[in-house]
Amino acid sequence: MQRTLVLTVGRHIALRKKVYSLSFRPAAAMSTLLINQPKYAWLKELGLKEDNDGVYNGTWGGKGEVVTSYCPANNEPIARVRQATLAEYEETVKKATEAWKVWADIPAPKRGEIVRQIGDALRQKIKVLGSLVSLEMGKIYVEGVGEVQEYVDVCDYAVGLSRMIGGPVLPSERPGHALIEQWNPVGMVGIITAFNFPVAVYGWNNAIALICGNVCLWKGAPTTPLTSVAVTKIVAEVLEKNNLPGAICSMTCGGADIGTAMAKDERVNLVSFTGSTNVGKMVSMMVQERFGRQLLELGGNNAIIVFEDADLNLVVPGAVFAAVGTAGQRCTTTRRLMLHDSVHDEVVERIAKAYKQVRIGDPWDPSTLYGPLHTKQAVDQYLAAIEQAKQQGGTVVCGGKVMDRPGNYVEPTIITGLAHDAPIVHTETFVPILYVLKFKTEEEAFAWNNEVKQGLSSSIFTKDMGRVFRWLGPKGSDCGIVNVNIPTSGAEIGGAFGGEKHTGGGRESGSDSWKQYMRRSTCTINYSKDLPLAQGIKFE
Repeated sequence: MQRTLVLTVGRHIALRKKVYSLSFRPAAAMSTLLINQPKYAWLKELGLKEDNDGVYNGTWGGKGEVVTSYCPANNEPIARVRQATLAEYEETVKKATEAWKVWADIPAPKRGEIVRQIGDALRQKIKVLGSLVSLEMGKIYVEGVGEVQEYVDVCDYAVGLSRMIGGPVLPSERPGHALIEQWNPVGMVGIITAFNFPVAVYGWNNAIALICGNVCLWKGAPTTPLTSVAVTKIVAEVLEKNNLPGAICSMTCGGADIGTAMAKDERVNLVSFTGSTNVGKMVSMMVQERFGRQLLELGGNNAIIVFEDADLNLVVPGAVFAAVGTAGQRCTTTRRLMLHDSVHDEVVERIAKAYKQVRIGDPWDPSTLYGPLHTKQAVDQYLAAIEQAKQQGGTVVCGGKVMDRPGNYVEPTIITGLAHDAPIVHTETFVPILYVLKFKTEEEAFAWNNEVKQGLSSSIFTKDMGRVFRWLGPKGSDCGIVNVNIPTSGAEIGGAFGGEKHTGGGRESGSDSWKQYMRRSTCTINYSKDLPLAQGIKFE
């Protein structure tokens, strides 16, 4: 769910030198909020304040539960958000439905111009918005800025796409007839996003859905509501400057009640859900029950396969980055490292050495590569997974402990000795644990890659071109992302992003993913004076 991005960033002078994880607690007293401290005054550049409205549909509101956003290192509160009630959700859907009537009449290239302006508005706030992502989600600052850059980039992509979407003119078998495909917007796209990419995933959906002629209704993760509010403020300002209904890009912060309402609502023509496989399955069943459309981006149990001819100078940094980046909280994180038995010991030794050199600390320090987990619950999941791995025969080579420092920091961990089909190996745990497996043959490695339930990202390292094309072919990887000599993370926006099996089957961002946001009609036009009927039937 992310592009490889190389950024050189200095320390933002107004930012504090700590990053904290985010969870929800009872509303905190105003005097303790970080937003009221001078070192966090930059939050107000995003329009944030102590108490923030969590509903936008052309006007701001929020009469639901008041929740407090907390961060990773010392669990101090940032600010509060008033979530949506179901009544406000209903009002927002009605306003979005009316806004669609305006938006759908605007030519696609002019819709692209609005998306271009959204991208420019994001550019102007990229550092401060990236800082908020780092503060609220817990990823390092350079990744926070890079995530906003993804939204900017997909806006640029969508601008060009707005002049290119459409269907073919097909040969008709009947004289004097034209056969064409017509593509129209589905209407309203409900976008439910996850905590780990609180800006980019919305951007992928939002920019493409808009140029296709849809309106958007966003429910961000309950643990990153300030990011949802800040992004919506930026988008809303662009719409308002162009005298367009703000409800074109609506937002309702909330929990499972709002998500359930969206999944069951027949007025929401497409539900795009990013999150866990378990929750995605429930969303899918609710949407399918009403024969609605769905776009699912769910879990990934991604593998790198290293063959005996691999360039280990590529393998080691690639595997380390893919396994520890974002503290193992990417859907494309490498969780299984399969090593040919001839290189197994050397690679384990080199990667373990590299792990010990990973710079852990303040996510706003330009030298930091690894920050905290998002919540204390994730720390518990980390410890439980390590215990299960030990019980199933695994050996902890590196890491395995909660770090003795404030916040949700855990050691990036390498575990060897497990069977390829051990239950814990087949379980996606959203933490920085890498299971190292030893294989002997290509056939064995390919089968192990495909035997897990998810099918998101996969990679091999080899110099054998025959093997490369076998890997890409029908008997190779069954994943939606199939890489060679690069790791499992680092997807580019120009390609379609998504996976197979329990990953959900949806595709976002580039290639022809735009088709997910539109409906297709096959149209036959008779411009002759005759009426040839199907199957040669003639009525005299």
